[in-house]
Amino acid sequence: MHTVLITGASRGIGLEFTRQYLARGSRVIACCRNPSSASALQAMAGQALEVVGLDVSDSAAVAGLPAKLPGEHLDLFINNAGIYGDHQGLADADWDEWLDVMSVNVIAPLMLTRVLLPLMAANGKLVYLSSKMGSIADNSGGGAYVYRSSKTALNQVVKSLSIDLASRGLSAAALHPGWVQTDMGGPNALIDTATSVGGLMRVIDRLDAASSGRFFNYDGQEIPW
Repeated sequence: MHTVLITGASRGIGLEFTRQYLARGSRVIACCRNPSSASALQAMAGQALEVVGLDVSDSAAVAGLPAKLPGEHLDLFINNAGIYGDHQGLADADWDEWLDVMSVNVIAPLMLTRVLLPLMAANGKLVYLSSKMGSIADNSGGGAYVYRSSKTALNQVVKSLSIDLASRGLSAAALHPGWVQTDMGGPNALIDTATSVGGLMRVIDRLDAASSGRFFNYDGQEIPW
């Protein structure tokens, strides 16, 4: 059975990924900080869903994740967990908060990839939810220093992974989900989670060695770095 591991799976895009992959017939390992309070996720519980507690900001928890997955073989890793940060401007960007955002959005994805590599199936796929706000070429508005810089850094991580893991037959890509109606995106966002995730899954389906190391919008269009 096709097995997917998703981080940040208790709400928003991660929850919708879980729903749609289960509907497709995949087995889903859904990781979230507090499984006991993830009511929407727990409501999907069944033989094809395993809910695993994981705080991606906790280095020990990340290092210990494989021990919670004995005998697993992953076909797809979706690094969805991420945070925005409350202070984004030139005048109010906060040192400690910026470090927290970089830890979750940049360092954790690489460390998770490293610990999960032994579980990845041949020709497996690794995808990382980035943002068009991380595109330097697309930045015409300025500001958002903390979030923009974290996603730009994540894109660089993904590019290097695509090169370093090519010999293992693994493909990696950065994906922009669009401006989505979630807690982060807000109610005025342009698309809902079902539209975003449906598009992202089609992009993931087409991901291969030739498209590895690239940056795609949820509609399949490539985004400039």
